[in-house]
Amino acid sequence: MSNPELAALRDRLPEALLTLGDRIGRRVAFEPGERLFSAGDEVVGVHLVISGAVRIVREGAGRAIVVHRETAGGLLGEVALFSQRAYPASGLATERTLALLLPARDLLAALRGDSELAQLFLQRVAARTREVIDRLDRLAHQSVLRRLAGHLVARRAGTPGARAPISLGMTQSELAEELGTVKEVIGRELRTLRRLRLIEPVGRGLYRVLDPEALRALAGDEPNGG
Repeated sequence: MSNPELAALRDRLPEALLTLGDRIGRRVAFEPGERLFSAGDEVVGVHLVISGAVRIVREGAGRAIVVHRETAGGLLGEVALFSQRAYPASGLATERTLALLLPARDLLAALRGDSELAQLFLQRVAARTREVIDRLDRLAHQSVLRRLAGHLVARRAGTPGARAPISLGMTQSELAEELGTVKEVIGRELRTLRRLRLIEPVGRGLYRVLDPEALRALAGDEPNGG
């Protein structure tokens, strides 16, 4: 494989996709906050994320909602490519990000000549559709407080030590976009969790979980010790 960066994704991606990226991919890099593409732009191809992270955001009416996120191994832009329409949402790098751009014309030609590769992309689109439906279901049926509790449970799960402080992992504005609300509501619900004695602030942007089981119960998760 001529692209050493792709080699790092061998355990995450099928060989057919790695081979395709090696053959037609063009290396592109983005700084935090930089756009890979904007809603309404003409589709140039599909981005394969090599490293970093990207938020796909739907903007309008003075607010933004995160549709999904992609990290290393993720694909961006398949829906726009296959529907032959403009990008329906914007892609923003949340950290320094490296990707391979698979140009639209080259990618479509490869898919026409390889049914296995075409099926792989179809499976990816199906998985993305299910992910978006699950996210919409949470937005429709869960309160912001429950979604925030779930976010904190997930953050704590990735932090070593039961009493170790955790951060939100992003700004309150970004978290509002992630949870489908506005910054002011995030601030209000953080105060609610403090009043319930489920969390306490321990520094700028840092919190300690005081009652892990109660927080999991609020999030709708089954207690599993903590």
